[in-house]
Amino acid sequence: MIHKIHRLSVGVLIGLLVLTQVEAQDKGTKYEATWESLENYKIPDWMLDAKFGIFIHWGPSAVPERYSDWYGQRMYKEKHPAFKFHQETYGDQSVFGYKDLIPKFTATKFNPKEWVSLFKKSGAKYIIPIAEHHDAYAMYPSTLTRWNSVDMQPHRDILGELKKEIQAQGLIFGASSHLAYNWDYFPQKPEFDTWDPEFADLYAPRHKTGDPVSKEWLAKVWWPRTKEIIDLYEPDILWFDFYIDREEFAPYHKKLAAYYYNKGLENGKHFVLQTKNMKYPSYKEGTHMLDLERGKLAGKRKEAWQTDTSIGTNSWYYDTNWQSLSVNRIIDDLVDIVSKNGALLLNVGPRADGSMPKEQADILLGIGAWLEINGEAIFGTRTWDIYGEGPTKSAEGHHSEGKNTDLTAKDIRFTSKGNDLYALVMARPEKEVTIKSLGKSSGHKIKKVQLLGTRSRIKWKQENDALIVSFPKGVEGDIAFAYKISLENSKH
Repeated sequence: MIHKIHRLSVGVLIGLLVLTQVEAQDKGTKYEATWESLENYKIPDWMLDAKFGIFIHWGPSAVPERYSDWYGQRMYKEKHPAFKFHQETYGDQSVFGYKDLIPKFTATKFNPKEWVSLFKKSGAKYIIPIAEHHDAYAMYPSTLTRWNSVDMQPHRDILGELKKEIQAQGLIFGASSHLAYNWDYFPQKPEFDTWDPEFADLYAPRHKTGDPVSKEWLAKVWWPRTKEIIDLYEPDILWFDFYIDREEFAPYHKKLAAYYYNKGLENGKHFVLQTKNMKYPSYKEGTHMLDLERGKLAGKRKEAWQTDTSIGTNSWYYDTNWQSLSVNRIIDDLVDIVSKNGALLLNVGPRADGSMPKEQADILLGIGAWLEINGEAIFGTRTWDIYGEGPTKSAEGHHSEGKNTDLTAKDIRFTSKGNDLYALVMARPEKEVTIKSLGKSSGHKIKKVQLLGTRSRIKWKQENDALIVSFPKGVEGDIAFAYKISLENSKH
């Protein structure tokens, strides 16, 4: 029988204490807005330890519960099904536009304590709610736009309430900005309300789709609102969506990183800036953390990185047609990503009223149940000599996850912590497991082998070309199993 192991590993404790004591540069040291200065930045240990976070896509786009990803754009595209759906449900786009969905974003069942409690049970160590999406609606009381969650529905500081609860429950608080794409998000035509200059502060100033982002909009809208999030909420992680890799944003790249990192240093904190591309016109690797959307890397990366994906295979915001990833696939991805020096940011999509769909909640609890037993092999770990062995390889790059298949019992992924090596067998084996990377010829001398979650004695023998370990009877489950292998000498 499996005996649950409480998640009290050193890595987890470090993660829980991050908000009260984090790494920082020497006091008095400030970053300058130059790549030479920013190359001194290092991703802090608390981020390297955390490994698993929750992303929250929530806002007015959740109101229709149909075509919800980018609903604000799709509802204005005549050839998209959302166009007709919107007219039949709400009325013509010349009168009832996206702006008119905002009063319907009521959040009457929004309970941040319940949300964060659920996320904590999932095993997540950091939470990143959306601060503002492409629709330019601020989920906090912005002083720079009337389209915000306090001056309009639901008349609550959503970001602030979540920050307070996230930190109260000992987790790491982040925020995401998707505002850059607001410039081209809403189609602008005379027959739509998006053409009306009265609403240019929501729909962006009138221009042709594809036009370069204006210097005025960058200087008076995007940059001040980005600084506002940093100044008001000081998120430990600041995540940016695509579009800021466009040439027009290049003058702000160094400025943003220096401003954000220095804000952290003022309070003795070491912040983490995450962006989705390495295609900055003047990008320097190592100055912030790479994020891949719905995709992974095929191998290890020296610099820490992150995958962001959604429980919904077809959606980020809640949709009645929501289709979920399995717990097994999510665990496969988490382990594979961590073995390659990455972290997984997993999205949930609550309903517009603030209720968490049961299907999504059950998946989070399923992940938490696995991490309750195997979290020691995830949190606070580092990569090993190799990320893994076995026949299944990962597709690489943004939006590549659909090309991947479930990992098998012949696929093994490695993580390490000191002289302990964790070999995670990615599906239920039969009687024994062969680990080719740990034969005597590898130079590793083994002291002890355990299987996390069980007290059964593990039989093992180290042959010249492989370590062979038993899989005990009575162990339940079909998802990845973690062997803890204590090494007498470690090359790590």
